[in-house]
Amino acid sequence: MALSRFWGWFLIHIALFLSLCYAEDPFVFYDFEVTYITASPLGVPQQVIAINNKFPGPTINSTTNNNVVINVRNKLDESLLMHWSGIQQRRSSWQDGVLGTNCPIPPKWNWTYQFQVKDQVGSFFYFPSLHFQRAAGGFGSFIINNRPIIPIPFDTPDGDIVILIGDWYTRNHTALRKALDAGKGLGMPDGVLINGKGPYRYNDTLVPDGIEYETINVHPGGKTYRLRVHNVGISTSLNFRIQSHNLLLAESEGSYTVQQNYTSLDIHVGQSYSFLLTTDQNASSDYYIVASARFVNESQWKRVTGVAILRYSNSKGKASGPLPDPPQDDFDKTFSMNQARSIRWNVSASGARPNPQGSFRYGSINVTEVYVLRNKPPETIDGKRRATLSGISFVNPATPIRLADQYKIKGVYKLDFPNKPLTGPPKMETSVINGTYRGFMEVILQNNDTKMHTYHMSGYAFFVVGMDYGEWSENSRGTYNKWDGIARSTTQVYPGAWTAILISLDNVGVWNLRTENLDSWYLGQETYVRVVNPEATNKTELPMPDNALFCGALSKLQKPQDVSSSLATSIIEGRSKLFFTVLMIASTLFLVSR
Repeated sequence: MALSRFWGWFLIHIALFLSLCYAEDPFVFYDFEVTYITASPLGVPQQVIAINNKFPGPTINSTTNNNVVINVRNKLDESLLMHWSGIQQRRSSWQDGVLGTNCPIPPKWNWTYQFQVKDQVGSFFYFPSLHFQRAAGGFGSFIINNRPIIPIPFDTPDGDIVILIGDWYTRNHTALRKALDAGKGLGMPDGVLINGKGPYRYNDTLVPDGIEYETINVHPGGKTYRLRVHNVGISTSLNFRIQSHNLLLAESEGSYTVQQNYTSLDIHVGQSYSFLLTTDQNASSDYYIVASARFVNESQWKRVTGVAILRYSNSKGKASGPLPDPPQDDFDKTFSMNQARSIRWNVSASGARPNPQGSFRYGSINVTEVYVLRNKPPETIDGKRRATLSGISFVNPATPIRLADQYKIKGVYKLDFPNKPLTGPPKMETSVINGTYRGFMEVILQNNDTKMHTYHMSGYAFFVVGMDYGEWSENSRGTYNKWDGIARSTTQVYPGAWTAILISLDNVGVWNLRTENLDSWYLGQETYVRVVNPEATNKTELPMPDNALFCGALSKLQKPQDVSSSLATSIIEGRSKLFFTVLMIASTLFLVSR
């Protein structure tokens, strides 16, 4: 009896102690084994990149301020980095998973990421950032839920559904990479995947028999589902729509939006949205879910259409007939841009914190630095086909920029990226933007290419304050939205147009600014923004992680891989030690209390 009372007393106190230890910042753990598998999403067997034998990879499910630990085992035949798109990595660009901050994980090695999803909520995704690997898969969803004490600006949905859409080639990523290296374009994609699967056979001519398609199951009766839709593709903007249903936009890349209905929405490469879908139809049959190519010759690109099925549990039959129409705007180039402008920040909703999103009044902050970044169609530089930003095609250094700073290695990069596009011939450089800590940067993205581009910045959510056709000028500032422009990490820039963004440079580190169009990114259309606190302190940047990899000029510092000493193992061992320490303390207290 005394023993049972002891264990009851002990377990209660253990639970209380551990809750105190981890109530502030709980840990979530994931183990990623990255391998090749053979799959046939468009009916043609090909090599794809899987995580834990899944294509797409598993969803990372976390809550605001969680510490996320992901042990990545690289079983590919080439080096690897995983990038967590839209995760701001507050105070820790060490964990961003791009070449400017991290040495690659060699084949057969493992490396453990550990970062806190500090003050963030929303819908994001991850993907491999090297060697054109995203064209082969390796991507998955990354969800950050609200803490229970912070209300969401809509009723709790009856379900939460991830939908990954993207253009797809049946050629391996190595073949696509080889084509780019040879100065060729990629050509038209072979199709669009929805959650890693090909199209439902809505048309016997366009879609071959035997292709596996995605089915989303829902219940009738006015249930509400949150759909988290991500364009994880290579370079194609997609129009997303669901037959006979409205899409109530609620969130975009961590910001709650003003809620409004769309019959369809253009989702550009790298972008993420949350929609609320209400099952208010009579389920006379299943319904088409469509993701079709935009800003192309749609009559020639009909095969570049993803089709999945929305199935009510009381559905009376299969979907049939033509797909719901895309926007009929062949002669109205402003339709999509006006739709993009209509996406507004919900200034009264709480985000990750209790205070309203709009309490950060970005429109009243003085701009401290301005950069006009202009892109063009690919150009030939030193005999190679390259993509540029402001006349510079970025060359990734052998030693990552952040690592070079840490060890004071000179000559790795130049802190001289121009405020305005170069007027001379284009050049290949490792040229970086010198950002001012706690500055407020205005960036104008000028797209002088003939195709749509999207641009992403790591480490931040920026404010999209304006976009229009033509060349940006100082007078364009008169059109800026200074009150409720959406805060996000990826924005579209229409061909022959500009987009203006504002960035509060409060996150110390080295941050990637790039096109999300994978072919142009691979060919050098990127740079980094270096943000340094002149006062050295761990309060604004975390120390270099103990498990940091070394390469380039620091290769000699790299020790042989010892898998047993990975960070995840050390954290688990640390928790075990804590448990036994608590056990000893509790036992002593019990004996004293007797």
